Amino acid sequence: MDYSAADGNNLKGERDQLHVVMLPYFAFGHVLPFLELGRALARRGHRVSLLAPAALLRRLPAPAGATPLLSFVALPHLPPSPPRPTCPQTPPSLQKSLDSLRPFFAEFVAGCSPADFVVHDFAAYWAASSASLPAVFFSTFPASTAAFFGRTNPADFIGPPRWVPFPTAVAFRRHELLRIFLDSVLPNASGVPESARLKMGLAGAAIVAQRSCPELEPDWFPLLSGLHDRPVVPLGLLPSTQAADGNLSAHHPRIFEFLEAQKTGSAIYVALGSEAVLTAELLRELALGLELSNVPFLWALRKPAGAEDAAALLPEGFEERTRPRGLVVTGWAPQVQVLGHDAVGAFLTHCGWSSVVEGLQHGRALVLLPVCADQGLNARAMAEKGVGVEVERDEDSGFFSRSAVAEAVRKVVAGEEGAKVRAKAKEVSKVVGDVEMQDKYVDGFVKCLKEHRARESNI
Repeated sequence: MDYSAADGNNLKGERDQLHVVMLPYFAFGHVLPFLELGRALARRGHRVSLLAPAALLRRLPAPAGATPLLSFVALPHLPPSPPRPTCPQTPPSLQKSLDSLRPFFAEFVAGCSPADFVVHDFAAYWAASSASLPAVFFSTFPASTAAFFGRTNPADFIGPPRWVPFPTAVAFRRHELLRIFLDSVLPNASGVPESARLKMGLAGAAIVAQRSCPELEPDWFPLLSGLHDRPVVPLGLLPSTQAADGNLSAHHPRIFEFLEAQKTGSAIYVALGSEAVLTAELLRELALGLELSNVPFLWALRKPAGAEDAAALLPEGFEERTRPRGLVVTGWAPQVQVLGHDAVGAFLTHCGWSSVVEGLQHGRALVLLPVCADQGLNARAMAEKGVGVEVERDEDSGFFSRSAVAEAVRKVVAGEEGAKVRAKAKEVSKVVGDVEMQDKYVDGFVKCLKEHRARESNI
């Protein structure tokens, strides 16, 4: 059924308001699309309860068009995850902590009745059974990645999936396969590996909601309906609705003073998300590559887990040598507003889907530096689409050199190839930023929910 242009608020004879309970995985890149979907539903008059740890809720950006219909529910305290030098998809300790919330989740849903649906992603595979409600599996990945993982068979990780009927380079590299196998397939401390969580979460869902649309992924999106024996509904891209804050320059004077001093489109913004962690060696190569590129850069450098000072990991004298064309800021940076600044022409990203969407929302060409999980697949899909250039790495070790970083940065920011990439990113931004189109997809999702509720009530 086509839900792309449906009006989800005018099903005659049905109780108009829905109540949706949301349980995302507790990484910022997962919570943000849940937040955007929750805002969109609340703007349409539906109740939304979004559950997440209190510390994460405090980090959420100020809502645009805040509404009392969107409630934030702080979960019981979770023990901190131990420091880790690499980036597994979900630390087993966090999986165990998440699983321990099952009784609280079931009690909350029972107490907030009537609730109509629970919306969850891959980690909380037990959400549907614990809530005794119809479940929506919210696939926060692009359609290309969702199709790749569609049958969750480890043998299918080697090369493009056999069920993809068109040529594609979307596949894991050899160095990524070992990480995927260790983190997703083998049993871990939680007792349930991620491949099993994904499979059980999909099996228990009545509906799959996909954060993509056919306009962005015309080849990949049609494959999804053949992989699931249930409706696959496009949600659109859920681009950020963060309001422009006139006080940002006061709160972050160094950032915006630096950007104001750069020529239009000349700078690259560098950020690797909240979960991706480079080794100290690779972080140094990234820094030296930015220096070698001779391109103005703003680097939002997060402190790795277990490190006392992020800046101490940089090569000696790096900040002095790159001043004034480079600025490193540690801690949080207003990413959406930075990407929207005219001085920024490109975005060096770890290729988490939320970051990719934010970059494309503002028409920024991408330098693709995947670190873990699904990020390699996202990088290949975006390179194949022509909106970015991936940093070259050793196929077996995953090592990248400073010269590879510099080459990718220069390709994207300047030169003939860069002009094509930047033009393609601007073209794609028209899809991501098409408010009317994105709204129609959310309307179609609401219609799908209401139709499912109507069928269930008549059984």
